[in-house]
Parts: sequence; C-alpha cells; structure tokens
Amino acid sequence: MGIKGLNAIISEHVPSAIRKSDIKSFFGRKVAIDASMSLYQFLIAVRQQDGGQLTNEAGETTSHLMGMFYRTLRMIDNGIKPCYVFDGKPPDLKSHELTKRSSRRVETEKKLAEATTELEKMKQERRLVKVSKEHNEEAQKLLGLMGIPYIIAPTEAEAQCAELAKKGKVYAAASEDMDTLCYRTPFLLRHLTFSETKKEPIHEIDTELVLRGLDLTIEQFVDLCIMLGCDYCESIRGVGPVTALKLIKTHGSIEKIVEFIESGESNNTKWKIPEDWPYKQARMLFLDPEVIDGNEINLKWSPPKEKELIEYLCDDKKFSEERVKSGISRLKKGLKSGIQGRLDGFFQVVPKTKEQLAAAAKRAQENKKLNKNKNKVTKGRR
Repeated sequence: MGIKGLNAIISEHVPSAIRKSDIKSFFGRKVAIDASMSLYQFLIAVRQQDGGQLTNEAGETTSHLMGMFYRTLRMIDNGIKPCYVFDGKPPDLKSHELTKRSSRRVETEKKLAEATTELEKMKQERRLVKVSKEHNEEAQKLLGLMGIPYIIAPTEAEAQCAELAKKGKVYAAASEDMDTLCYRTPFLLRHLTFSETKKEPIHEIDTELVLRGLDLTIEQFVDLCIMLGCDYCESIRGVGPVTALKLIKTHGSIEKIVEFIESGESNNTKWKIPEDWPYKQARMLFLDPEVIDGNEINLKWSPPKEKELIEYLCDDKKFSEERVKSGISRLKKGLKSGIQGRLDGFFQVVPKTKEQLAAAAKRAQENKKLNKNKNKVTKGRR
C-alpha cells in the first residue's frame, strides 16, 4: 500500500529531493528491485488487445513473465544491472492490512458479478489481480535462466532492497511503495519498471535530502509515515497529511502527540487514537527490519542459459522464438559489457544547506500558484 500522501508532502516541502530523469541517466548503476511490486504491475499492465491477461495455449497466465523478460531487457539495454528481491513471510503486524485487502477482494468479486459492461468487468478484474506463489516461482526460474540475480527476503522486499543500497551493493532501491524511504535507502527509484510507451520519467528520491528538508530525524520521519497511514497499523482518525506533519514538527514523536490529544489541549474532538495502537511495533519494523545482512550477499550477473531459456519461454510458455533469441543476444551483450565507471563517481557531492532547500521549496510553491492562476485565466477565456 505504501504511505498515503507522502509523495505530495515531499513534492511540496522538499521538491529538490525528487529528480526526474530518463532511464539512460542510470547507465552504469546496479539497482535492487521490489520484485513482488513489479510482478503486480506486469499482471495489470501487460495485456492482450481485448484487455485480458496474456496466456499460453494451456490457458496459463504469462503476463508476468512477458513483463519480467522485456522490462529487464530494457534496463540491460540502458546499462543498468538489476537484481530482484522477493517478499518473504509478511510480519505478523501486517495481518490487519491483509485482512482489509481480503475484505476489499470480496467486495470487488461482488461488483464483478454485477457488472454489465465489458469496461466495468475489465476494471473489476484488474482490481482482483494478485501475485501468487506460482507467479513468484516462475519469475525466479526465468531470472535464473537469464543470469539475473534475485534474493528472497526474510520478510519485506523493500527493506531488503534498502539494506543492499545501504551496504553499497547497489546504487538504489526501486519500488512504487514510498515506505521504502522509511528503511533509509540512500535513493528510491520509482517508475523504473514502467512500460517505455508510458513516457513516464523515473523519479529518483534522495532520502537524506528529504530528512534535511523536512528537518526531521529518521525516527520522526517514520512516525510521520505511521501517522499518514502504513501497512502495519491504523493512523489517528481525522488527522490528514498537513496536520500530521505539523503535529510531528511541533511535538517530535507519536508519544508526545498522543499525550497532547489525550490531555484535551488539542481542542479537537474529531481526532481519534486507535485502541491498543501498535505504533511502537510498527516503528521498529521500519527502524530495525528483519533482513539478510547486505555484506553477506554477493550479487553475480551471469551469461544467460540460452538453450534452457528458449525451452522455457518458447516451448513451455509459447513465446515467439525469434523475439526470445533477439532478447538473448541483447542480454549477452549487456551483461558482457559490465558496469562502466560514471563521471559522477569522481566528484564529491556537496550537501545542500537548509536555506537552499527552503528556497527551492518556496520556488516550487510559487510556481504551483502561478500555474493555478494561469489555468484560471485560460478557463475564463473559454
């Protein structure tokens, strides 16, 4: 699910922490990718012309494999060396979120049964997409044959991606989930595995710039994210993103905020603290997650197993042999070239001061107001 409203807060208060770039900008980088999130994207986005999922003659879904094969090739073509991280067992605290998802699934199935148009049916079917154990296993088999390393995390894939980045095994963690920032990955890449046809730039978020720009410690940032709404517990009812940030900056921790609300000083009867709120346990899952020590992991990219890859994709899954062979050639070329040095590796980046970050935030807000006024003028002329 990620963190509700966090991207908007960063965009408004620390716009310089988000850099939008073309995929070519990451040439020479190693990246740890949240595999479960990517597979979910592929199952939704990689479709036939009629909107249905891709399948082979036996009726087996192949959208996830098509997405994994060709999106990985795109990264390799652009000089990126990806490794994928799969979710392990979810933390016990996540059970409440999984229960909510199950309830929503039942409701969606009901809406699908009642749908009368093909468009509505397609919409509800996409909401029912779920990454299964079989999808994960098939993707892992494909990556092994392609020569791309993968890891099965003890629990959350995002936490393991962040660990690899923190230990210097990769440059960044790649996921659509903003909660990856809570694990203090140096950089978070969003939209990396999107289709090229979307023309969506990759968003690179600098975690340390976010912390400095918001003037929060990592502990306070995690508390903010819990207040905004995360997968591990409920948030304070009635408190939106703007108020959550204000409360954290004023009081410094959830404990102090709870004291403030319970004392009656807030004069706000709409704010409701959840009963038996496990925010402390949620905080520790972010600050001290269960991961494999990055120093113990050796990432290795190997030449693709050409014969086995053709058998798996072409014979078993009925992919086009011509296209698969072309993909194998691209893989061989990309993986053989290795990681070349980047010019920015020879220069030390000078951290931005609080004043510079504040000035950038002010400029962004002024531009936002200017664009709003322009839109009003345009509408008035119509």
